[in-house]
Amino acid sequence: MTGSFTFNTSPRIILENGAASKIDQLAAHCLGPRPFIVTDPIILSLGLLSPAEAMLKACGYDFGHFTDVAADPPRSLVEAAAEAAMSHGATSVIGFGGGSSLDVAKLVALLAKSNENLDDAWGIGNAKGPRLPLVLVPTTAGTGSEVTPISIVTVGEEEKRGVVSPLLLPDIAILDPSLTLGLPAAVTAATGIDAMVHAIEAYASKSANNNPVSRSLAIEALRLLGANIETAVFSPGNVNARSAMLAGSMMAGMAFANSPVAAVHALAYPLGGIFHIPHGLSNALVLPHVLRFNNSVAADTYSEIATALFPDLSETSDAADRAEAFAQRLAELSSKIGLQTRLSDVGITESNLPKLAQSAMMQTRLLVNNPRELTETDALEIYKAAL
Repeated sequence: MTGSFTFNTSPRIILENGAASKIDQLAAHCLGPRPFIVTDPIILSLGLLSPAEAMLKACGYDFGHFTDVAADPPRSLVEAAAEAAMSHGATSVIGFGGGSSLDVAKLVALLAKSNENLDDAWGIGNAKGPRLPLVLVPTTAGTGSEVTPISIVTVGEEEKRGVVSPLLLPDIAILDPSLTLGLPAAVTAATGIDAMVHAIEAYASKSANNNPVSRSLAIEALRLLGANIETAVFSPGNVNARSAMLAGSMMAGMAFANSPVAAVHALAYPLGGIFHIPHGLSNALVLPHVLRFNNSVAADTYSEIATALFPDLSETSDAADRAEAFAQRLAELSSKIGLQTRLSDVGITESNLPKLAQSAMMQTRLLVNNPRELTETDALEIYKAAL
């Protein structure tokens, strides 16, 4: 896996405490006179956007807003946001918030400039562009959306679809740890596990583009996330831990943006699409069980990264034993940081599992990257193990 590969990421990344309040300076060259901000009601109510807005206003920018982003954003919301941006005469788009806000902002920048139909953009490499200049400011350490060319949208009642294109990479990613200080423990925990999943799946991906850059980033991401997640959850005002989590999330995002994720995400998406379980928690619920399923072919691979997250596992020399311990320790970590660990904990019953398995099999762009081929029967057994 060291032959030809392609590696794309955001061209400029800034990690600095308080950086969001200097957005006028950091992004002046691409904002234009009429920036358009995409965010959600919670970010607005917490006042996290206020310093950036005050600075933009003081500098004379005539900015507009779309503040109604919801988790698992539906297609109609994305199109409404794009219409609002066009009505504003947007010269750029600023995505400010969690993964959903950033994903919507990416598509707003694309649709408001190109006016293309989403139906023509679904999938890998189908978006034509051009797009408006794009600045992304994450307020959670989990999705890594600020460095990924991916936007996930809910279509219809339950289906999740993705637009995947280098066009969706922002011009600037601004990572400001101070924005994450007020995150609730449950959100910190779930998004932190989400970032770990990105690194784990990127490292083990069967993608032809699995590459040494992604693997190196995945290992460093796991080292940072593993060393800091408990501090971030239980000492939420620790800026150093928050900064490390943002850096780890960003590196994991870079890794999986180029060496794509697999069955953990494929089985997690129906939990969000059908039951509206937050994405990070959905990943955490199925993670240990997918790893165990993959162990028959990927134990050596998981053994290589296990010690980055849990250094004491170096004492376990056998690869199969270390890979099994890795899955178990991840389950224990989720419990330790306060997450639900069973599907039954979030209201899912055995009668729901066949529909989940059927839905998971629709995620073909993800399943092809899994180290072990997975059938609908396998998916059902994994869900049963997670129940």
